[in-house]
Amino acid sequence: MAWSIAQVARMSGVTSRTLRHYDEIGLLTPAWVGGNGYRHYEEDQLLRLQQILVLRELDLGLAEIKEIIDRHTDPVEALREHHRRLLRERDRLDAVARMVTRTITELQESEGKGGMSRISRPENLFEGFDGVRYGAEARERWPEHWERSGQQELLDTLPPEEIDRLGQEATAGMMRMAEFMTAGTPTDDPTVLAELDAHYRHLTRFWSPTAAEYTHLARMQVDDERFGANYERIAEGLSGYMRDAMLAYAHARLS
Repeated sequence: MAWSIAQVARMSGVTSRTLRHYDEIGLLTPAWVGGNGYRHYEEDQLLRLQQILVLRELDLGLAEIKEIIDRHTDPVEALREHHRRLLRERDRLDAVARMVTRTITELQESEGKGGMSRISRPENLFEGFDGVRYGAEARERWPEHWERSGQQELLDTLPPEEIDRLGQEATAGMMRMAEFMTAGTPTDDPTVLAELDAHYRHLTRFWSPTAAEYTHLARMQVDDERFGANYERIAEGLSGYMRDAMLAYAHARLS
């Protein structure tokens, strides 16, 4: 069974113009094109379009979406990967929601104190959550390593105040890295590597990456917008600087 481009547009909510664009960039090629030039789609193309829309919900770019989808020829395995991504994004949004809830609570409580000090710990407004986020990546990419490490049990037992403290440490470390970048300090400078020692120790509360794994995480600072945006909020270019510093650290201290 095949569906015309107009039918696919109606059922998916994606405009015909967008579907034609997806075809032009090789993201979604129709099953066949009629003699009149009209595009037609079959079940495989509908499944691919569903994957595209799922990944768009995660705010991924079209080039990255194409790379992810092309990597899997098995649609079931592809959907499993997308499902893991969605769960990871849910966990991230849950963490953000907790942060916002805490801020609302502090602001409401301050009303009864004359508004003298509305936020008790302003650094909580900009929590890094690096350890938790890296842990989620480790859990997905290296599940056997993660299970042997016993870090899930640690995550499940950490009290909220401890998670807050780790978030504060992560944010403070990011700000120190921004100072190094602004000063033009080389990423393999001993002072930068010393800061990365603290960064690595922070990670080991949740997971102890090898040199290869830390290198992968380093590249994520730029390649994965979840991490990059976290650094770019502090200073433009910080995600790239952090990546290069982590690569230097992996080579110097973990190899």
